[in-house]
Amino acid sequence: MVRWRSGVVTEVRRRWRGAVELTVAVDGTAFRALAYPALVGEPEPGDRVLLNVNAQLMGLGTGGYALVVALPDRLPPDPPGAGTDRDEGHVVKARYTPLQAIVRGVEEPSSPHHAAIAAADTLGGMPVVTADLHSALPAVLAGIHADRPDARVAYVMTDGGALPAWFSRTLDGLRDRLVGTITVGQAFGGDLEAVTTHSGLLAARHALGADVAVVAQGPGNLGAGLPWAFSGVAVGEAVNAVAALGGQAVGALRISDADPRDRHRGISHHSLTAYGRVALVPCDLPLPDGLAAPLAERVEAQLSELSVRHRIIRVPSAGLDEALRASPVALSTMGRGLDADHGYFLTAAAAGRHAVGLAVQEDQEQPAGQQRDQ
Repeated sequence: MVRWRSGVVTEVRRRWRGAVELTVAVDGTAFRALAYPALVGEPEPGDRVLLNVNAQLMGLGTGGYALVVALPDRLPPDPPGAGTDRDEGHVVKARYTPLQAIVRGVEEPSSPHHAAIAAADTLGGMPVVTADLHSALPAVLAGIHADRPDARVAYVMTDGGALPAWFSRTLDGLRDRLVGTITVGQAFGGDLEAVTTHSGLLAARHALGADVAVVAQGPGNLGAGLPWAFSGVAVGEAVNAVAALGGQAVGALRISDADPRDRHRGISHHSLTAYGRVALVPCDLPLPDGLAAPLAERVEAQLSELSVRHRIIRVPSAGLDEALRASPVALSTMGRGLDADHGYFLTAAAAGRHAVGLAVQEDQEQPAGQQRDQ
């Protein structure tokens, strides 16, 4: 299950929030490796490291790193506290693995947000954009901030892809555009931690004061080429969670005319499964008016599978291309950039535009004096 290697750090290549990229020599071969200092400590040139090399040997596209498991000769210091009580939290993520981490969840009595989350039972109409790929996040944000630059947006990262939020260079580049990241389920490393998607959404609203939330798995995903064998299918469950909490779900459809796999052309079969069969309650499914003609025709032919339950929303695309091109992070999905897969990113941006429009409407409909505290 694990291919282990022992090597020596020869170079610290680059770092971003929560992660450091290394070159590690293993029997004369250079491996590109990644370490999470919060888990294993700060690697330095000359350190011996233990590596898990599965992903690199397989050449996985998103996560093709050898992962540092330990610095056995220079262990990091213990975290603050005695470790014998729950003052620093007792929520365990990556449970029962050798690197399980103990964090403080927003739900715990020791959390400064405990009272707000304990009292919360509704999102109060907050719009929530659901997307099945992490790559949609910057495009959704571009659509939101194109119309409302001051909108407060929280990201709820589920555990279908990477578990450490630190893996994402996209999140590092979007720190100034988000009021915070909440890692839920087995995912960890966000600004806040939550046990479930439901409590993560409540934290977005009541702890971070978000106007809009975005729910998506972390970078990377697990898929086996079948409709039910894809981690992003859980986006349909996110729609159900939003409805259960009194929010407004906005689905970012996965649309492409560039994917070489026919099952992903037009509306991806994963979106058809997640929204058509997993989501049991209605949501809004925005479509931009600027899709290229052949793609638009194929999408229209597929909409009947979704329009039985959901509301198809036509969204003007004016200004969205400019907003996408101004993204502070590179746009990339399955190795394709904005121009190579324009319809995918434009549709995600349209979801953001529609969601922030709902947020403005919701605020305007609040009785005087009852606007949400921020």
